[in-house]
Amino acid sequence: MSGRIPRTALAACAAAAVASSCAYSSHAVRPSDLGQPISSKVMEAALDLPGPVTLETIVSADWVVPLAGLLNLGHPKAKAAGLRDRDEPMQIYLHALRHPTRGLWVVDTGVAKVFKDHPSDLGIGWLVARELHLEKMTTRTALGPWLAAQKEPLAGVMLTHLHIDHISGMPDVPRGTPTYAGPGETTPRAATHLVLAGSIDALLAGHGPLRQWSFGPDPDGAFDGIVDVFGDGSVFAIFVPGHTPGSTAYAVRTPKGPVLLVGDNCHTRWGWDNGVEPGHYTGDQPLNAQSLGRLRALAARHPAMVVRLGHQD
Repeated sequence: MSGRIPRTALAACAAAAVASSCAYSSHAVRPSDLGQPISSKVMEAALDLPGPVTLETIVSADWVVPLAGLLNLGHPKAKAAGLRDRDEPMQIYLHALRHPTRGLWVVDTGVAKVFKDHPSDLGIGWLVARELHLEKMTTRTALGPWLAAQKEPLAGVMLTHLHIDHISGMPDVPRGTPTYAGPGETTPRAATHLVLAGSIDALLAGHGPLRQWSFGPDPDGAFDGIVDVFGDGSVFAIFVPGHTPGSTAYAVRTPKGPVLLVGDNCHTRWGWDNGVEPGHYTGDQPLNAQSLGRLRALAARHPAMVVRLGHQD
């Protein structure tokens, strides 16, 4: 969702913001030790074949936030539909992938119980809590208890991006678990990050460096890069920048067919169905719109593909 704080919320740090800006996170990063770049043609040749990975999507929390953040209400289609800003119900997900030899992985992390109940313990102050609308969040399934109920340990975490609502379960991730994300997620600089960076760093505290996917150019030009995560054509990381610099979607081959985990390239069902990018929660709307168009085209080429969006089903 959002990595930004509206202007009205910056009053408390205005003096500092005038003079300086800071990176989104100071957490260490390193190149990925997993996966190999491939072309979209190679990926798509395999997508419709039954795969070995089972995928379960868990609703970790229910949430209500302004629609104007989730959807570009200035888009001609949104205007034609008469859409106005309002409180919009949504969910926070974690996606559990079970690979026959690589074990249990999650894409995004849901929420940790401490994130909602005691946010100040994670360095989330009143300003960030207010702008996240934490009072409108209800936890359903925290990551820690869910992990404790599984028969196998967590082997790794793949992130779609580094916004708070996608890493809010990181306090429940066992230390030493490798965590992967797209390139450039920690580096953007902005005055708003004076407020956010401490919270991001606190959620990642105690974990090793983020391992950045090593995307290479797609010779077929369908995407900005694709990585075959396990080298067996079962899970693909797809570079789709725009919402954030390193936004990453994941295509998973399951026994029942392909599943596309879009991340926050599209938050809402209406946005996906109508090809309308997110609103002010996104970093680069034109680039986000381009990436969204590419993902929708991929899904259209594979009609059996199940699409799971950032925050709605």
